[in-house]
Amino acid sequence: MAAPALVAEFGIDNTEFGTITAAFLFCYGIGHLIAGPFIDRVGTRAAFKLAVIAWSIAGFLHAFGRGFFSFIACRALLGLTEAANFPAAVKAIAEWFPRRDRSMAVGILTVGPGLGALLAPPLLGGLIIVAGWRAAFIVPALAGFVWLWFWLRYYRSPARHPDITDAERALILADDPQQSSVTEPSSAWADVGRLLRHREVWGLLLSRISNDGAFYFFVSFLPLYLAQVQGFDLREIAAFAWVPFLAADVGALFGGWVGRQLMLRGWSLDAARKSVIWGGAVLVVLTLPAATSKSPAVALALIALAMFAIQAKASSLFALPADLYPSLQVGTVWGLFGAAGSFGAALFSFAAGWVSQHYAYAPVFVAVVVTQLLSAGFVSWLIPQVLARPRVAL
Repeated sequence: MAAPALVAEFGIDNTEFGTITAAFLFCYGIGHLIAGPFIDRVGTRAAFKLAVIAWSIAGFLHAFGRGFFSFIACRALLGLTEAANFPAAVKAIAEWFPRRDRSMAVGILTVGPGLGALLAPPLLGGLIIVAGWRAAFIVPALAGFVWLWFWLRYYRSPARHPDITDAERALILADDPQQSSVTEPSSAWADVGRLLRHREVWGLLLSRISNDGAFYFFVSFLPLYLAQVQGFDLREIAAFAWVPFLAADVGALFGGWVGRQLMLRGWSLDAARKSVIWGGAVLVVLTLPAATSKSPAVALALIALAMFAIQAKASSLFALPADLYPSLQVGTVWGLFGAAGSFGAALFSFAAGWVSQHYAYAPVFVAVVVTQLLSAGFVSWLIPQVLARPRVAL
């Protein structure tokens, strides 16, 4: 949301903005490789606590940025620290939800980034107009500490939570018996080499490398696209840029709901997950006219449809690590999975910045479609059956 203000104040061009975004995503990928095994080692509750403290501080430091290189440093630090978010969250889902309910839970989880992007244009846009762009980093950083109180107050693993019945605990643990039978923490870093021997892990990695660039392109470049191509000013961006992110949230919930309904109607886990993944990928193809649309309303509507489809697809794609591996190793697997997505998105963001500056946005929109189809294809090719695997033995 602060992108147009930063570009104007510091004279940052599209290539440099793409580089700043890529720096965040590259370090976000490195952070996943560290965070995933760390979460499996120390546990979901403690790891998330440390991560939220670290990334809130990193977000606050953005307010002291003074130009291109300082923002690269701030974004890199935020990427390293924020990377624990999804591995910890999906590990919590694996600890608490049976497999049939995980796509719905992941769908609700993925509403979070979309909800943040949905609220950012009207709230942070207004805040920037009133108090300047630095306030747009200070306020979310402080909100992180508010959230932390609720996390520490309420989160426990099912095996230790005082407010669930024995019947509820048995239902949860029956779908993941290793959660209750293994008391020692996983030697997670030693698992990585063995995990990389699994064909399914490579399916996860390649599908995620090709998946995330589209989402982060719209999150990072939508304000610039609306300003540079459609002629929006900051007030118009604040008024309309939330629409695609509302569609993204609806898509995440819809995709999760569809995946759950298919399983309740007797579909296998494999068929339910792949149907939602391919359905989202194919739907993105219909948004290709946005690449050349001269109408702001049509372009915004098609981008909204693309975000709906991308997040509907993500509700099943992001559930796959928890489907394939026990909760004791989901942090490590999701760390690899998330790192792949971040590295792919970093490359996509850098390329999008360069292409949009030297040519146009149209080739980037084409790349969004192609990468979503590739992502679905890698799942079908390298994960023949979505079936749970036993914990990797050391």
